[in-house]
Amino acid sequence: MHYAEAKGILSSKNGMNLYRGCTHGCIYCDSRSGCYHMNHDFEDVEIKKNAAELLEKELKSKRRPCMIGMGSMTDPYMPLEENEKNTRKALELIYKYDFGAALITKSDLVLRDLDILGEINKQSKAVVQITVTTFDDELCKKIEPGVCPASRRFRVLKKLRDAGIPAVVWLCPILPFINDTEDNISDILDGCIEARVYGIICFGMGLTLRQGSREYFYADLDRLFPGLKEKYIKTYGNRYEVLSPRNKQLMDFFHNICKIHSIVHDNNEIFEYLRTYDDKTGEKQLSLFD
Repeated sequence: MHYAEAKGILSSKNGMNLYRGCTHGCIYCDSRSGCYHMNHDFEDVEIKKNAAELLEKELKSKRRPCMIGMGSMTDPYMPLEENEKNTRKALELIYKYDFGAALITKSDLVLRDLDILGEINKQSKAVVQITVTTFDDELCKKIEPGVCPASRRFRVLKKLRDAGIPAVVWLCPILPFINDTEDNISDILDGCIEARVYGIICFGMGLTLRQGSREYFYADLDRLFPGLKEKYIKTYGNRYEVLSPRNKQLMDFFHNICKIHSIVHDNNEIFEYLRTYDDKTGEKQLSLFD
């Protein structure tokens, strides 16, 4: 890891990444793509050492409170966050200035900040989004080796439920010929139902591959699933969107189960929910972070 001074922290849509790069080692990670112009090794995480100062300055300058997003490119709860506490500091500032928070992670380290997330949720809204790709912990160790297994993520979802903090699950990516089975999707949905999640985001049963991420993914397929890379190349060539041959069947199953159990499964509706600031004090107007 290394430290760097950032020039700004919030995007035009009020999202932020406190770190650049990641140590989770997920074999499918899109953030490795060349289009993001990473100028250092992906695992050599860049820590924005002045992130808290920049965030406070930007929050103080805003005319109205809104939702602040975290983690679109880099997980805010990588292991190094335990010592750096950049995410914790950001949440404290969000609470201090009466903003809302919508963060996305794969880590159970988020439970460390359950207290401040609860306080944010009392005065506005805090939404925790958890990515889940497989219910099988052994498979999880292969495709997401540097992060807690799915079983621990479902424990996080239950603790969020018990704390009254809304949760959204990202059901993606689903890797063709690896975890694109009805049993896997059914088990994930059962966990979501038990945790009473607000919604589940799913763009289709597949993944996207670009220059940079494709090469990394194929190298890991060779290492973990010998012969599967050739099947991908034969089936998909150099396509950006790589959908499972079972996509329609699995998507129909997914939407049907969500509908039965009143889980929001329209992506646009969920994104609107994540963007919309909820003033529980009755003193502020709604604002969106995009």
